[in-house]
Amino acid sequence: MERALPHRGVPAEHLRERDRARHKGRGLLGGGPAVAGVVDFPVEGSANPYMVGLYFTRVKLGNPAKEYFVQIDTGSDILWVACSPCTGCPTSSGLNIQLEFFNPDSSSTSSRIPCSDDRCTAALQTGEALCQPSDSPSSPCGYTFTYGDGSGTSGYYVSDTMYFDTVMGNEQTANSSASVVFGCSNSQSGDLMKTDRAVDGIFGFGQHELSVISQLYSLGVSPKTFSHCLKGSDNGGGILVLGEIVEPGLVFTPLVPSQ
Repeated sequence: MERALPHRGVPAEHLRERDRARHKGRGLLGGGPAVAGVVDFPVEGSANPYMVGLYFTRVKLGNPAKEYFVQIDTGSDILWVACSPCTGCPTSSGLNIQLEFFNPDSSSTSSRIPCSDDRCTAALQTGEALCQPSDSPSSPCGYTFTYGDGSGTSGYYVSDTMYFDTVMGNEQTANSSASVVFGCSNSQSGDLMKTDRAVDGIFGFGQHELSVISQLYSLGVSPKTFSHCLKGSDNGGGILVLGEIVEPGLVFTPLVPSQ
């Protein structure tokens, strides 16, 4: 995380102002809410197919908070975790991690997202939600996703508290939280059912409104930017942060909106 923090001896505010000016013309930070620090997520796993074959991180959800291991995926938008009950969901993992099942009824801060919710309406427009015309406004906002390897998951959306570490401009780390919408999976198929590399869910880093990046940006928690460095060694791991990396200087390029 040293690379995410301003160099000592240079006022942090000077670096932030320089970075804001540098990015403003590129549309990365302009026109949005005021944003705070860098959100840091731990990275585990490796690309070695004989060791792990995937990269994953940990997220804390609910009240009381529980930790869930979720695969890092830049090809999708939604964060989802396995819920209880779940058809086809593995109960053990060959990655030497303890799998958990999220239970909305056991969290004092959890609420189900109905079809009438504006967030469900936005997800319907991007194909990330399912609500039939015959459904009542109070019906759960559901989803079905199929990934590139043919595996799939379905469930419904909930809103609950996510906990994370925020690195502020004064180089201090703060425990932070925010209410986010994520998927509650009650069915899985394909490779997601296999126990050798089983995790609790998938963390999507796409651009749509229900991605955690977009949600934290709209709440003013972090910029709509993420950076990751994935180590290719057998030890694996890496760095995953939401927000701006000030030093060393990075070259940004916008994603193609239609892709």
